[in-house]
Amino acid sequence: MRLVLSLAASLLLGGCAAFNNPQFNLSDAQVNPPSQDMLALEKGPKPRHPIPVAVYAFRDQTGQYKPQENVSSFSTAVTQGGTSILVQLLLDSGWFMPMEREGLQNLLTERKIVSAAQQKGQELPSLQESRLIFEGGIISYETNLNTGGIGLEYYGIGASELYREDQVSVYLRAVDVRSGRVLLSVSASKKVLSQEMRAGLFRYVSLNRLAEAEAGFTTNEPVQLCVRQAMEAALIGLIQQGEDKGYWRADDTGA
Repeated sequence: MRLVLSLAASLLLGGCAAFNNPQFNLSDAQVNPPSQDMLALEKGPKPRHPIPVAVYAFRDQTGQYKPQENVSSFSTAVTQGGTSILVQLLLDSGWFMPMEREGLQNLLTERKIVSAAQQKGQELPSLQESRLIFEGGIISYETNLNTGGIGLEYYGIGASELYREDQVSVYLRAVDVRSGRVLLSVSASKKVLSQEMRAGLFRYVSLNRLAEAEAGFTTNEPVQLCVRQAMEAALIGLIQQGEDKGYWRADDTGA
């Protein structure tokens, strides 16, 4: 009995220690650092002048919602901010200069206000045209591609580990504004990993006394970060394809 109670106390203390871990404490907001792939792209060779491009939309085309047991959920499984992510990646790459197109109506309204406030004879410069349109979207989010686990229980004392593997896929294509021809198209995928570990005790220590203890934790990769990484891979692959086909090259005005 003493051994059982000692094990139960260890499990409870271990669980309390896990929740007192600094990683569970509140932290200040911070700017997301660039990934290693984007850092390598930023430090690599670039065209002499960034290529003007337009991004109208990079939407979630999966139509999937977050699965929840016994509850109707209207939260989407993947981020709806793909356009914002792609514009940020284009800026960070140093290869492209994205033009504002998602909020074009807002921009035109502000230009009208500025023009009305200016003196007669003064006109705003024309908006800069883009040479390419970047299109695409999040085309699939597959869940439970691989699942598994391992566990052991003896004399009311047990431990187990479970894992799950999902996958998100994106497509990205570059369209020539003047001809309408699709110059390049790239797809990329990223796995989304989830893990759960737990340990527990369930044991009668006497006829009318039950000892029960449980501790565990789960780790889930944020889907939004996985979408970003898949988009990074697609953008890097598109730049490489463009260089191979001669559409642009480093240290040149390219495109």
